[in-house]
Amino acid sequence: MRKVTAAVMASTLALTAYCQAAEVVTGVNWQPTEVDMQRSSQSHMFDGISLTEHQRQQMRDLMQRARHDQPPVDVSEMETMHRLVTADKFDETAVRAQAEKMAQEMVARQVEMARVRNQMYRLLTPEQQAVLNEKHQQRMDQLREVARMQQDSTSTLLSSSSTRRTQ
Repeated sequence: MRKVTAAVMASTLALTAYCQAAEVVTGVNWQPTEVDMQRSSQSHMFDGISLTEHQRQQMRDLMQRARHDQPPVDVSEMETMHRLVTADKFDETAVRAQAEKMAQEMVARQVEMARVRNQMYRLLTPEQQAVLNEKHQQRMDQLREVARMQQDSTSTLLSSSSTRRTQ
C-alpha cells in the first residue's frame, strides 16, 4: 500500500512539474493547470474583467518577467523520483525527502505566481476589483457546493457499504 501511495504521489508531483514546464515553455498560461479545483479556480482569475489595452499590456509584461525570472523546471528531480518509485526496494525516507524537495520548489513557484497576481490585481480599478471579487465569491460558492456533494456521496457510499456488511 505504501508503494502505491508513493507512486501516486510521485506521479502527481511529476505531472504537476511537467505541466508547469510545458506552460512556461509554451507561454500559454502562467499558472499550473492541475485538476485540483482550488487552483483551477484561480487559473482564470481575470476572466470576465474588461481590461484596457494599457492594462493588458502591463499584465503581459508582468507575466513575461515572471516567466523569465522563474528558474527552469528541474527534470532531474522528476527522474530521481521515478527511479525511487521504480526501485526494487522501496526507500520511504528517500521518497519522502525527494517529495519534500519537489514540494518546496512548487511552493516557491506558487509564492512567485501569487506575487505576480497581486501586482496584476493592483493594476485594476476599484470597479474592476469589485467585479473580480464578486466572480471569486461565485466560484468559491460553486466549489463549496461541489465539496458538499462529494461529501454527501462519500457518506452515502460508506453507509451503504456498512449496511451490506451487517446483512
